[in-house]
Amino acid sequence: MSYARYVALGDSQTEGLGDGDDIRGHRGWADRLAENLARANPGLLYANLAVRGRRAAQIRDEQLPVALELRPDLATVMAGMNDVIRPGFEPAAVAAVLEDMYAALTATGVHVVTVTFPDIGAIAPLARRFRPRVLDLNARIRDAAARHGITLIDTYPLGYITDARMWSSDRLHASPAGHARFADAVAHALGLPGSDGTWMTPLPALPAPPAWRAAATEVRWLATFAGPWIGRRLRGRSSGDGRTAKRPLLTPVTGDDQSSTDGA
Repeated sequence: MSYARYVALGDSQTEGLGDGDDIRGHRGWADRLAENLARANPGLLYANLAVRGRRAAQIRDEQLPVALELRPDLATVMAGMNDVIRPGFEPAAVAAVLEDMYAALTATGVHVVTVTFPDIGAIAPLARRFRPRVLDLNARIRDAAARHGITLIDTYPLGYITDARMWSSDRLHASPAGHARFADAVAHALGLPGSDGTWMTPLPALPAPPAWRAAATEVRWLATFAGPWIGRRLRGRSSGDGRTAKRPLLTPVTGDDQSSTDGA
């Protein structure tokens, strides 16, 4: 299929955190996918409505109406992880919100791509208690994707997805390599020219670090990233407070999109 208008909905992963910074800009998998799409579809217009920290209901309420007004023929929806890691998580309610978005978009003829989430307990051992939540939500996402006939990128079964090299130092956002792999996964699912299944290839094994180094890494992560995150939750704050979408309008994909974050 050819595409003329691509709109990305989501949170920090789709905004591109972990692939660039707030000064140079965040590239991320959605920008990388748009660049790939533009090579196969000259004249492609692209909007990225994602805002960090947004929960699924916020994405539906804030981004979905805008997306529908933009009349895309391709949309990606990545939402739910910010719900999983917060108190009071209700998988059925979050899945229902996701299904609202799937239904609204497909009803207008949009090709929708969505995703399951990896084992966050394997990425950050202190987050193991969230594993049952991820498994529950993933099962519901698979069911909803099948009901609405949308494209699903099922990341959970892929062991390499939890490799530290796929994640930035905060373990919350993909690294540039992780963003690149996921962009390749979507390109392959869409059958874009030049895409293939190499995104599923496991990473070369690395020797296990000494126990003392692993423990020190956990302590450093807790102090540097987990602690401030918990502090924001206790104050009722979000990393996305006061932020708006980085690319709210459909605009052409140009070489500047890539060059602004090359080397990130």
